[in-house]
Amino acid sequence: MAAVAHAPVRDADFPDAVDEHPLPRPGRRAELGLLVVALAIGISAYALVSVKVVDRLPGDFYAQSLGFVAVGLLAHLILRWKAPYADQVILPATIALNGVGLAMIYRLDLASQQTAKPHDLAGRQLEWTAIAVIAALAVVWFLRDHRVLRRFTYIAMLVGLGLVVLPLVPHVGRTINGAHIWVAIGPLSLQPAELAKIAFAIFFAGYLVTHRDTLALAGPKVLGLQLPRLQDLGPILVVWAASIVVLVAETDLGTSLLFFGLFVAMLYIATQRFSWVLIGLVLMGAGALFAASAFAHVQVRFDIWLHAFDSDVYNGLPGSGQLVRGLFGLANGGLFGTGWGAGYPSLVPYAFSDFIYTSLGEELGLTGLLAILMVYLIIVQRGLRTALGVRDGFGKLLAAGLAFTMAWQLFVVVGGITRIIPLTGLTLPFVAQGGSSLLANWLVIGLLLRISDSARRPSTAPERGQVAPGGILPDDDLTGPATAAPAPAPTPGLGTAVTEIVRPGREDAPSWEATTVTPPPPPPPPGDTASGEVGRG
Repeated sequence: MAAVAHAPVRDADFPDAVDEHPLPRPGRRAELGLLVVALAIGISAYALVSVKVVDRLPGDFYAQSLGFVAVGLLAHLILRWKAPYADQVILPATIALNGVGLAMIYRLDLASQQTAKPHDLAGRQLEWTAIAVIAALAVVWFLRDHRVLRRFTYIAMLVGLGLVVLPLVPHVGRTINGAHIWVAIGPLSLQPAELAKIAFAIFFAGYLVTHRDTLALAGPKVLGLQLPRLQDLGPILVVWAASIVVLVAETDLGTSLLFFGLFVAMLYIATQRFSWVLIGLVLMGAGALFAASAFAHVQVRFDIWLHAFDSDVYNGLPGSGQLVRGLFGLANGGLFGTGWGAGYPSLVPYAFSDFIYTSLGEELGLTGLLAILMVYLIIVQRGLRTALGVRDGFGKLLAAGLAFTMAWQLFVVVGGITRIIPLTGLTLPFVAQGGSSLLANWLVIGLLLRISDSARRPSTAPERGQVAPGGILPDDDLTGPATAAPAPAPTPGLGTAVTEIVRPGREDAPSWEATTVTPPPPPPPPGDTASGEVGRG
């Protein structure tokens, strides 16, 4: 038989074998159109406030408006370049909320000009908006794949715990209005817990995607509920204890509720077990009752909530005066509100931060508040839709956790102001004045945009049960860029040798090509012998 050649043949010898076809990039025209509407809402509100209060446009109206437009268009261009498949609704909805918040803060600035302590918070809020949007765009730019964050699961846990306890460090923490939740950095003061919620979301997603099978399947079944094993209760007990420490040591009910609610929600999303929700509610209720009976500052919060209109509670220090005035402002707004600049929101203490929801309710009415809540719900819905669409478990949990964080914080803030739950001290995302809150929530938006780009990006792999066009070679990478495979060669017949083809970077998985060689002569017919004698039949 002729010798068979085994010299490796590489792809460079077949330049026409691979023809890459990059995926088409969407134009993002829907986002641009919605962004124009969102910018118009914020700028028109800014103008209406000034015209109503001082009967003229602000002196820096065009400069401020141009800066706001530049921030929005920069975000759109970066997404079009670095995340072309990202959700096209999240950015305009967030810009709209940010613009409404800037207009209300400026309205309160104008009201403060008539008092002994005037302030200019709108200008600083616009500066923080620019910083926060740039930080979110940096996440989109540098974080090419959200799955990289899974490598830092336990580092994120340490960072989150460090940020939570940072206000308790001497000479670093600062107490404002009785809450030990601030950190002084030069002339600035930040709430590190706002950034800690992102670190905890990354830790919870990384931990649960690894241990969800154990948390979902192991454990006894009691009264129809699949209870977890005792050793699996460790993480939830640790988070519960950390929440109680935050509640007691920092007098911060809002952060405590935010962290514990986030973990319980992500546990349920990962395991689909209602028993985790039930255990979380029991632990949350037990912790709240214990803190209310054992610590005076927590008991005061509950008294303000339950007995807000009692004269002793109203005139107390701290009392329920802020809460009651906020309720009066909501009642004054009615269904359609008093109009931009026509109300009295400055009568409520901290109307630009903790109680900006009542300020908006007075001047925009119930209709305006419902519209704002709908915009929040749209952002949350797009985040949950991103969680459904992304293909990896870590991304699903992270996107769902970040979306739930925003929904839970919205409930805690609105519920406290309307007396559904006790006041917590959290601020309304994107609307309330505060640099750390604005920065943290824009980082959440940056992560959601990056994950949504991965979720909505078309896959070049064939659908399950189908074969890619042109056939599948053993060394085809189904997750790589779309390629046009060469036409399959006919099946080699008898007397056909094969030559090994070594692909670059895939020497461990060679493919094969058929080459024709000269076949050997046929064997002699039966009955013949090599010596020419007749064989026996």
